[in-house]
Amino acid sequence: MAALAKDRNTPEAIGDMREGPVAAATVIFAGAIVMRNAAGDLIEAATALGLVGVGRAEKRADNTGGAAGDVTVKYRPGVFRFGNSAAADEITAAEIGKPCYAVDDQTVAKTDGTGTRSIAGFVDHVDAQGVWVRFDEAMVQTHLAGIA
Repeated sequence: MAALAKDRNTPEAIGDMREGPVAAATVIFAGAIVMRNAAGDLIEAATALGLVGVGRAEKRADNTGGAAGDVTVKYRPGVFRFGNSAAADEITAAEIGKPCYAVDDQTVAKTDGTGTRSIAGFVDHVDAQGVWVRFDEAMVQTHLAGIA
């Protein structure tokens, strides 16, 4: 594409709502941690490798009987509170700014579980009710590229 020679009406994405294809045989509940798999489809967070946290599901999406992409789910990046792991995997204020890892669709942990968990997002802050996770897919991809 050539450089501009006149004014251009450049499209803008307003807001932070996203929507994407749900993986086959998958149910994502409203409020769940949503992750993207290697095929680019969205799934509920789980202890698994090769996933990237993208945000919180805004509505339930049921694709139990469908092929990948037959159903879409609305999700939102941002900062949301989820459950904290316990014992050695409990996230504390010392982890603020560091990655946290998906245990399930509502729980995050301090470690990758000896190489079994994917990054859900980054610890924004911690309180008595849980861990506030910052979801930014580009930030996760950049972090993964730096450690690969």
